[in-house]
Amino acid sequence: MTLSKRASWFLIVVGVWTWAIWPNFLKNIWKDDRSWDDGPTGFFTVHLVLTATSLAIGSVVGWLGIRGARAGRTAVPGAASSDHMVSSGR
Repeated sequence: MTLSKRASWFLIVVGVWTWAIWPNFLKNIWKDDRSWDDGPTGFFTVHLVLTATSLAIGSVVGWLGIRGARAGRTAVPGAASSDHMVSSGR
């Protein structure tokens, strides 16, 4: 699959946005009175899992965007993709 330059940069921006927003969100949840009652509450645990999942997804999306941008930069029009190289017969 080949990503366009626009799609690659969109994925990179989504990855950066995720890392800009979610850690701050967790910091605010950490300070919330509903987060602690002799240990973490269900409220905190749910938001911690949500944050961790979102950061993981954002990381993967950003990584895919970076790979797409790099592949687009090094691709030569009309050349065979390295993913579809033919064996040398060895």
